[in-house]
Amino acid sequence: MDEHTVMLNMLAQDLRPIEQGVEWFEGLPAENQFEVLRELCGHCMQARATEEDGPKSVRRAGLRPTYTPAVLITRGQLNVQLEKIINLPQDERVKSFRLLVALLGVSDERRRKRFCAGGCGHDWHQLAGGTDWRAATA
Repeated sequence: MDEHTVMLNMLAQDLRPIEQGVEWFEGLPAENQFEVLRELCGHCMQARATEEDGPKSVRRAGLRPTYTPAVLITRGQLNVQLEKIINLPQDERVKSFRLLVALLGVSDERRRKRFCAGGCGHDWHQLAGGTDWRAATA
């Protein structure tokens, strides 16, 4: 796992506070922010995010339902809406980041219960157990 993947999964699993993640995200250059949002979308799809996860993700992210990313995530056709969200203007990026981290958290939580309850080999599911992720990224 690379460091971005570790950070995003730690945030989604509430192993790091979202404020720390937002600070990290805001410190990235604009082009890197876009890449992180795109990476987050990929993780959400891998975790089998669904259209039904949208409203719960908005609440978990602490966003107003009227914010543009929140409106988009609840409109259906998740893959289309995710593409729109990552391409929103710069002033919407932090909201989009918070929302996509929450979406990853919601969808991965369900995936864990359904497919990984008896244990799994997913490195990102071992973060809470103190696995040395730095060794995996070296």
